[in-house]
Amino acid sequence: MQEPNKRARFELVVVPHLAAAYNLARWLTRNDHDAEDMVQDAFLRAFRFFDDFRGSDGRAWILAIVRNACYTWLRQNRGKQVAIEEELPDFEDLRPNPEELHMAAVDQQMLRQAIEDLPEEFREAIILRELEGLSYKEIGAIAGIPIGTVMSRLARARQRLEKTLVGRISQGGDA
Repeated sequence: MQEPNKRARFELVVVPHLAAAYNLARWLTRNDHDAEDMVQDAFLRAFRFFDDFRGSDGRAWILAIVRNACYTWLRQNRGKQVAIEEELPDFEDLRPNPEELHMAAVDQQMLRQAIEDLPEEFREAIILRELEGLSYKEIGAIAGIPIGTVMSRLARARQRLEKTLVGRISQGGDA
């Protein structure tokens, strides 16, 4: 009768972080279908080993599992991947002006592409910090790196994003 209690605890501690897990997997795999597969695999692994979980931060724990699943999959399938162009989720836009809407879409695509172009370790740090709102300590725990390395990766990622975006803007967004 341990199993029902395990399931209830898992649903309380880990399942609320499903969206964050998918978001990380999506940015790492760059594909919705692969991200769904990675999250499913990670959640199955997490449930299987949930009895060994002794921490209090289910979010950091499941994101570390998702990260590891994604990188394992990427190492095995890197040559097989096909880039699929997808859009970021739609966000409600209150501006009725079509020109402003078009410019916002161009800016969004430019930022998305700049993030996609970052090396994996920088992209991972930016996603975990800026999109998932994790602390440096949590990112370090997930990636298995010291906080100083997290800070360094974030600083370098931000510098690269700034350089890339300023270059693209100065060239009219065509870079």
